[in-house]
Amino acid sequence: MNIIEERTRRTKWFMEARFGMFIHWGLYAIPARGEWIRSTERITAEEYYKYFEEFNPTAFDPKSWARAAREAGMQYAVMTTKHHDGFCLFDSELTDFKSTNTKAGRDLIREYVDAFRAEGLKVGFYYSLIDWHHEDYPAYGDQNHPMRDNEAFKGKQHNFDRYLEYMHGQVKELCTRYGKIDIMWFDFSYGDMAGEKWRASELVKMVRTCQPDIILDNRLETGGHGFGSIKTRNPSFYSGDFASPEQVIPPEGITDEEGNPIPWEACITMNNHWGYCSDDKLFKSPKLIIRKLVECVSKNGNLLLNAGPDAYGRIPDESLEILSEIGKWMRKNGSSIYSCGKASFEKPEWGYFTQKGKFLYAHIFDGNIGPLPIPVPAERIKKARLVADGSEMKLNQAWNVAEFPDYSFINFGPVESFTYPLPDDIDTVVEFELI
Repeated sequence: MNIIEERTRRTKWFMEARFGMFIHWGLYAIPARGEWIRSTERITAEEYYKYFEEFNPTAFDPKSWARAAREAGMQYAVMTTKHHDGFCLFDSELTDFKSTNTKAGRDLIREYVDAFRAEGLKVGFYYSLIDWHHEDYPAYGDQNHPMRDNEAFKGKQHNFDRYLEYMHGQVKELCTRYGKIDIMWFDFSYGDMAGEKWRASELVKMVRTCQPDIILDNRLETGGHGFGSIKTRNPSFYSGDFASPEQVIPPEGITDEEGNPIPWEACITMNNHWGYCSDDKLFKSPKLIIRKLVECVSKNGNLLLNAGPDAYGRIPDESLEILSEIGKWMRKNGSSIYSCGKASFEKPEWGYFTQKGKFLYAHIFDGNIGPLPIPVPAERIKKARLVADGSEMKLNQAWNVAEFPDYSFINFGPVESFTYPLPDDIDTVVEFELI
């Protein structure tokens, strides 16, 4: 099989799962001003080390995280093993800057893997290609390094090959010590720090040797703003298995140069930060997130929704409440999400379509004056059901719709020509079995 055929094989489960949990957690949960704090505040390694000495997540309970994810309808998770600050949540033999050397004294990634697997969820690892702690990662003049404009670092020599040996070694540890891993989520490339600068071909060959079925994102070539060669006719060996737009849902999904859909996943925060930020209370509503999940699926995409636990290891109450509300909707309507994708009909003006084979799902966000028009001829519909409870939906034959033969009409009340409120204000889902 060629690269594209292999990608299709590997991502089959991913395209069916559609909804996952992202977890950003590390030392930055203590200052609680976001995961980029070392860079944005130009914090030195010595100043940042106090958080390493303080780190003691006494409430860390990955089993509760996994339950929250499963009950929200999520099918997989991706957790930070090492972020840009270089702190490792796993027991790496290649550094002392790791959770097992903190007051926690635990391999937190091991516990995450075991907990999420026990809930039947697939597990993924986020790993930053960047490392602001490692002495051989370029500092002065770098685009992102906390010491990028610190004159004390000007002229300092870095052995980048030594850093790459370290980075490749840690990835190998992650690929060989935790059983089957479903996703490796690399982050991120920028400027000339991309592709073979990371010795990407060698890295991917090693990862796929250790984990033949693992899927990779596209960020060995790009950041969250781009796509890399995954969109081309001839993607590179390290182009990844899926694109990873960040904090945006592509207007028309993502396709290659010939218009063929490629796997993609929008990674989205619940508020406006990835890592825990105590002052950020601008949480998205469950309604908005559900509707954005639907939008992603309608465009052949996934949604990876982030949670940022606090310094003690607790997912914020606001996030748990959001996940709980999403779960209530998913338990009733998940069949319109899982294994679904873009429909063979144009997007309706009142919401979105998703489709799974002969089953077309109408995600109705807005009500209508009188009967609701469905842009599918009546002769194409065998039957219609309200997904939430399985109740029959009769196609409307009201006197005022006779002049619209290219549409079917439905109504949510006993009188065909009257206006009624939608059963679910978040998203009322109707399943049409097509002929």
